[in-house]
Amino acid sequence: MGNTIFSKIINREIPADIVYETDSVLAFRDIKPQAPTHILIIPKIEIPSVRELSGKEHSQLLGDMIDAANAVAKKEKIDQDGFRLVLNCGANAGQEVYHLHIHLLGGRKMNWPPG
Repeated sequence: MGNTIFSKIINREIPADIVYETDSVLAFRDIKPQAPTHILIIPKIEIPSVRELSGKEHSQLLGDMIDAANAVAKKEKIDQDGFRLVLNCGANAGQEVYHLHIHLLGGRKMNWPPG
């Protein structure tokens, strides 16, 4: 496993407010939330970004991440009013940690365009 902050969270080397976990994914609260509910959903294997994904190779993992997003949204009680899922790819898109992750945002009305 690599050396990203997310890998260290997976390995329990640094603390995180974990809200959901399966064999393949981990979800935890963002330390700089951009909405009342802001949770990061990450795979337990290190994939730097969306660019490295292959539908054939990673379809189950992506499905697991979406299942986690739906489960967490329900647990956080934002599933009925709506939530946003965001995947950033590269520096110009705002990706800061090069370990694939989905931002789950909710608890307020989202604006469009996002920014």
